[in-house]
Amino acid sequence: MSSRPITITLAAAVQALVAAALAVGGGYVLIGTLLGEAADAGSALPLAVLAFAAAAAVGYTAWGLWHLRNWARTPVVLTHVFVLVIAYYMVTSEQYAIAAVLAATAAAGAALVLAPATTATLFPADDDSAPGGRGPR
Repeated sequence: MSSRPITITLAAAVQALVAAALAVGGGYVLIGTLLGEAADAGSALPLAVLAFAAAAAVGYTAWGLWHLRNWARTPVVLTHVFVLVIAYYMVTSEQYAIAAVLAATAAAGAALVLAPATTATLFPADDDSAPGGRGPR
């Protein structure tokens, strides 16, 4: 039996899904730029590079979460906060279906990474250093 709870497995999967979406978006912008469909290639190319860099960073945090690295939790939560911001702007531009998918993904990812089972696994209580613990002998 694995010491990884299902909440961490699912949170890492959601984070990897966000990374894949960023990579696909970057590829879409890059291909459009290379085919001459971009209105401003000077802006589109750096946007594609930024999307690929963000995909790599988000993918790395998914890897960290999968490998039970406690440092990964904060960037994962921040990723989902940013996804919620994007969902808000999708609502303001009347793209409700995309906004709903983004908001549901962000809410699920944040809930999974902040779940008690995830917290207990990533930040185990140390009996010797916890307040009220046994302390040194």
